[in-house]
Amino acid sequence: MTQTQQTDLALLAFAREAQEKAYAPYSQFRVGAAIFAGGEIYQGCNVENAAYGSTVCAERGAAMRAVMGGQRFFDAIAIVGDSDAPTVPCGACRQFLAEFNPEMRVVMGGATDAVMVMTLEELLPEAFVRGYLDQDVSRDG
Repeated sequence: MTQTQQTDLALLAFAREAQEKAYAPYSQFRVGAAIFAGGEIYQGCNVENAAYGSTVCAERGAAMRAVMGGQRFFDAIAIVGDSDAPTVPCGACRQFLAEFNPEMRVVMGGATDAVMVMTLEELLPEAFVRGYLDQDVSRDG
């Protein structure tokens, strides 16, 4: 685990702001996320759907906004949920975020003042990343 910095708390504040806009009528578990990339902040919130598989997590919502903003490298993400303990990203979000920087800083908060900071690599060791697809996989010998 990594030490919490002042910038982490600022990014968490943006995630809390996004959390207020969450659409969570089924789980009642609101999540907000904020990504720092290219000197800008991109926010997202969870948006649930009656067809649960169509639900979009806050982290992926923020990532999509960052990509739409022209970003391809994310420095950090903050995530906050309604739980007392810091809210960690789900496995699908961990893999999704690894596309944009497997070493990014991940700041996690909840309904209390507890904060946890890790790198994405610590949360998802040995992620499946672009390098696997760039390898020569010819079967000629």
